[in-house]
Amino acid sequence: MFQPLASPRSGFVALAVLLFLPGCAATGANGGTTHTYYVAADEVMWDYTPTDLNRISGEAWSPLDKEFVEQRPDRVGHVYKKAVYHEYTDSSFSTQKPRPPEWEHLGILGPLLRGSVGDTIRVVFRNNGTHPYSMHPHGVIYDKDSEGAGYADGTKDSDKADDGVPPKGTHVYLWRIPERAGPGPHEGSSVMWMYHSHTNEALDVNAGLIGPMIVTAAGKAKADGTPVDVDRELMVMFAEFDENFSWFKDENFQLARLDMKKVPATPTFADPFYLANLRETMNGLSFGTLPGLTVKRGERVRWYLFALTGFEMHAPHWHGQTAIENGMRTDVAPLIAMEMKIADMVPDNPGTWLFHCHVAPHLIAGMQSLFTVK
Repeated sequence: MFQPLASPRSGFVALAVLLFLPGCAATGANGGTTHTYYVAADEVMWDYTPTDLNRISGEAWSPLDKEFVEQRPDRVGHVYKKAVYHEYTDSSFSTQKPRPPEWEHLGILGPLLRGSVGDTIRVVFRNNGTHPYSMHPHGVIYDKDSEGAGYADGTKDSDKADDGVPPKGTHVYLWRIPERAGPGPHEGSSVMWMYHSHTNEALDVNAGLIGPMIVTAAGKAKADGTPVDVDRELMVMFAEFDENFSWFKDENFQLARLDMKKVPATPTFADPFYLANLRETMNGLSFGTLPGLTVKRGERVRWYLFALTGFEMHAPHWHGQTAIENGMRTDVAPLIAMEMKIADMVPDNPGTWLFHCHVAPHLIAGMQSLFTVK
């Protein structure tokens, strides 16, 4: 069972020491391990389709594809300015930490944060962007100075510093992992949660500030943090990024040199221009450009699936394989906005297979990828 933190007086010295240690896994005040991450919000130019053809069809872009990938006077194209979370090696934030090959498929997602029940996740956050940003976690326990969301909660002073870290600012978030953040009685050895910026949630998340966490049951993690009964983990966010409602909307229109005479003054959901800026993605990539979804026949594969914050309804579908989700055998695992879901699979059918959203408009707009069973 999760043990609460020691009293404020007895835990203060240990907490103060942790706040100034370099990145490490240390014993926390609650007896578990403290996992320290150095995460920055960086503003980047993001390519939703870094390819010269449709990787699903294997052919040149069709006229319909070009609505989403071709830059022209009334279309931004496939490159947008965004804000994303990057992991760094230490508190100097001078060197990005390389992403391991097995996690290259995370795409636009922030770094994977891990812990087991009883542990603490400590994030040293730096805002390298031009707007206030934060980090708000789901599932775990946090005090008011680590919530990462601002609203009329009656707090003030240092308890508000986490709500919106200003440009060039730094804040330390501490998130404890209680038993209620771990797997439930009918789940497996691990569950997923997410974190995202919550200063202006819609603008922040559409800009790209979102990432995953994995929590493993106590005693169920290997030395590297992965679950003892899983051979391969895959994390896929089915995400509709609304570039019509991002911090960088106007800047992206300027960068694309749009002819504003050809752009609706107040575009609605029914306008082709508006729809072209609804980027239907898997981990921020479309039309089969998501890399790294590779598994082996007979492996115990755990898929962590989740959705973004918009008007989201997705139907992730695997071709050629089945999985167990919520105790049921299936090949479709539906998601609604911000839903998080786990599906376990033992691939038995080698080949390259389609993995996509079965919602037709999302499929048409590129919410498709390939996964390979060796």
